[in-house]
Amino acid sequence: MQLKRENFKMVGKLGVIVLCMFTFGYALVPIYRAICEMTGINVLALADRQIPGASPDLPANTQVDYSRTITVEFDANSRGPWHFKPALNTLQVHPGEVATVMYEFQNVQNRTMSAQAIPSYAPAQAGAHFNKLECFCFSQYTLAPGEKKKWPVVFVIDPKLSKDVSTITLSYTFFEVGGKTPAAPDSFKATSAAASSEEAGA
Repeated sequence: MQLKRENFKMVGKLGVIVLCMFTFGYALVPIYRAICEMTGINVLALADRQIPGASPDLPANTQVDYSRTITVEFDANSRGPWHFKPALNTLQVHPGEVATVMYEFQNVQNRTMSAQAIPSYAPAQAGAHFNKLECFCFSQYTLAPGEKKKWPVVFVIDPKLSKDVSTITLSYTFFEVGGKTPAAPDSFKATSAAASSEEAGA
């Protein structure tokens, strides 16, 4: 009888040990990931919380087509009292490569103004393959008198872009929202229809 009780105790101790080992093994993965994220020694953990291509520590993007180079030209038009220009006039990128260009803004009026930018592309077929990950054109902005801002456009060109296209022009028209400045050109009316309806309801 005593032997049976001792056997039960031994089985119970072994069960507790097995349970502890299972719990430790289950918790090991999140603990490992937390340590890696804090120390930065695991590029896979870093990739979970960073934009692809935003850090030189990340592994190379295998989607990039290094056999092709696309020249991207940046154009800025202001329909109203703004200083609006890209930091770069041109940039050469490979399809699939994440790239960034900064645009500079300044409200030169002595009053607060709200404005929004409308993009267009040349050739037109490039628009479907020009993927913007971040862009000031997604929102309306308000600037105080004399206020200056810099906003990025983060983009990647789809490798499926026709091989006949070697140059893309990205053009923005920046216009005042609800102001007395002229409307955007006819070529932008279709693109700005959705934005205009939102402004009317605001």
